[in-house]
Amino acid sequence: MATVTTRRVVITGMGAISPLGVGAEALWQGLREGRSGIRPLRHADSERLRVKIAAQVPESFDPAANIDERILPQLDRTSEFALHAAREAIAHSGIDFTRDGLGLRTGVVVGTGVGGETTQDEQSRRLYAEKASRTHPLTIVRLMTNASASQISIAHGLRGPTYAVASACASANHAIIQAAQMIRFGMVDAAITGGTEACLSYGALRAWEAMRVLADDACRPFSANRRGLVLGEGAGIFVLESLEHAQARGANILAELAGTGMSADASDIVMPNPEGAAMAMRQAMDEAGLAPQDVDYINAHGTGTQANDATETRAIRLAFGTHADRLAVSSTKSMHGHALGASRRAGAGGRHRRAARRRGTAHRQPGPARPGLRPGLRAEHRARDAGTRGTQQLVRLRRAQRGAGTQARALTQKCRLADGAASPRPCWREGSASTACRVRRQSASLLSSEFSSSLPVFASTPTSWVFLPDLMSNE
Repeated sequence: MATVTTRRVVITGMGAISPLGVGAEALWQGLREGRSGIRPLRHADSERLRVKIAAQVPESFDPAANIDERILPQLDRTSEFALHAAREAIAHSGIDFTRDGLGLRTGVVVGTGVGGETTQDEQSRRLYAEKASRTHPLTIVRLMTNASASQISIAHGLRGPTYAVASACASANHAIIQAAQMIRFGMVDAAITGGTEACLSYGALRAWEAMRVLADDACRPFSANRRGLVLGEGAGIFVLESLEHAQARGANILAELAGTGMSADASDIVMPNPEGAAMAMRQAMDEAGLAPQDVDYINAHGTGTQANDATETRAIRLAFGTHADRLAVSSTKSMHGHALGASRRAGAGGRHRRAARRRGTAHRQPGPARPGLRPGLRAEHRARDAGTRGTQQLVRLRRAQRGAGTQARALTQKCRLADGAASPRPCWREGSASTACRVRRQSASLLSSEFSSSLPVFASTPTSWVFLPDLMSNE
């Protein structure tokens, strides 16, 4: 059998539009400060809705900024987010698609759960409520699922494979994996990829209300007092390249996409099954050539619902075995909400975790959250300094010490358990020069010697996991 030569894939640029602000830096700063982007719902029909909160992109976001006014009528809100995030990622990367025909060898793969939902809702209102005889002539152009990917391709002259991926909450990760595989196997040299979503329409909100999984006050992943998810919106886009191409042009390499995994639960359309997620995690570790003990932290899907958080806990234990006792786990949806197909765009460890590893800090999670989850999952958390803006929650997996249950204890500033016993692995400490929590660094032997590796990270959804070790030098 012929041997297939594969290429290493790296991330060289990133951009974001999120409830925490415009730009990837605004997203990171918000996470670092533990600032929640969840606010009272801004919607023309809010008085008719039971849901009163959402994680919406700030009103200061200007969709017309740096976009040709002739293009604006073609864009749904989903595509507006994607175009802005892609522009930032490309500028951050410093890549030039006009050199050496690179535009011909660059693909675009964008994940979205529902596509142009805002357009669909607006035009349906025109037809059914206002009794209009026709819809806007650009309705199809706006709402088609692949619109965001196509608009990015057109805006930057990219002629490689361009398409959308729609697989609910896993859409963005599936898109990233598809883009990486094209680079890995030589179909393209670079790719623009990520996720985008703008699903806070009246119809969509009513549909989510009917499922009875929405929180009414806040999103508290892995907390004993979690009440459900909070819907969000936004976009996150990466520039991926082959390692050889990035090095040849002197690019600033942010991270390597070392291993990926995809799977399906094949059980129930709404109730998660731990076997599917565990399978994807194992695949990612196998492809990356890593053992469970090489992983320190998991940025979990962590929606804050009763079903997801407990099931995800079981999946992590299935994939990591006894090493689950030493893993740190958390979810950032308490700050940016659940953006469905773009949910990994802000929760994606590759972006804000890359910054965390480089700067030696980790995100804070706003309170109030109460430790103590399902048996088998232990939550450790502590309050910030006096006058703080939130509560730092660190979720760690730990076997029950007594019987079938697990005792949840709060950490003091000395990283000791509430009952006086020393913490077996104090991962989070306050830095002397800032209020940010410090992450314990762990080296990995995955990468070549010219890069410095620290704190391997998983960015995940229920059915796709992406392993992102750092390539940046420790600062």
